[in-house]
Amino acid sequence: QVQLVESGGGLVQPGGSMTLSCKASGTLFSIYVLGWYRQAPGKQRELVATINSSKSVNYAASVKGRFIVSRDNTLNSVYLQMDNLKPEDTAVYYCNAERPGLNYWGQGTQVTVSS
Repeated sequence: QVQLVESGGGLVQPGGSMTLSCKASGTLFSIYVLGWYRQAPGKQRELVATINSSKSVNYAASVKGRFIVSRDNTLNSVYLQMDNLKPEDTAVYYCNAERPGLNYWGQGTQVTVSS
């Protein structure tokens, strides 16, 4: 069993930066593919970024060049550095941990980009 707790959301102005953190409990953290997803009001949840056990990363086209995903296996944590934020980045951001047969989600953290 893995429990994920996100932190770091809030209100930021367009063009600003914000870092989200996700702390995991449980064992074998290093073998999980970790990801960040987001869901805006009235829209489906969508992939933002993933990072696997080899630290290979994948980004949605809409955030590539602006967001950076990283992980620290010694701290059981995954991060999402978000720069040059846009109003369309406003959403609830969810942390995800996945390995074959298992899939865990955090409770989500709200990110609002507005002036």
